[in-house]
Amino acid sequence: MAMQYPITARGLSPFRDLVGVTYNKIGDGYSQCVLEVNKKSLNAAGIVHGGAIYTLADSGMGAALYSLVNEGELFLTVEISICYFKAVSSGTLTCESAVIHKGKRIAVMEAEIKNRGQMVAKAMGTFSIYRGKND
Repeated sequence: MAMQYPITARGLSPFRDLVGVTYNKIGDGYSQCVLEVNKKSLNAAGIVHGGAIYTLADSGMGAALYSLVNEGELFLTVEISICYFKAVSSGTLTCESAVIHKGKRIAVMEAEIKNRGQMVAKAMGTFSIYRGKND
């Protein structure tokens, strides 16, 4: 049975909390998360740091997969390929992620990051699914 992700949980992922990623929806292999652009998310050029956008995509894809894994299953990011289309310096980044394929050991996801309805980046990711040590 798939697990329920606590949408409002703080402390579950300290790095994600540090970056400022929050969730609006998670379920059935889908997630929507957001990042409010602020001074701390900008690079030296005054645009959102690529690593912040990458973290948003990775977090979104992870939450989408979490909604499909069974009790005792864990997963790790194997690789993510991301293309950046548009520089952003303000607003709210919205990431919609979906599981494209989930096998016993590998899952493939996609994520689209938008700002004010315009595509900012697109990512594809592969995650490894495994059983916890105590199972």
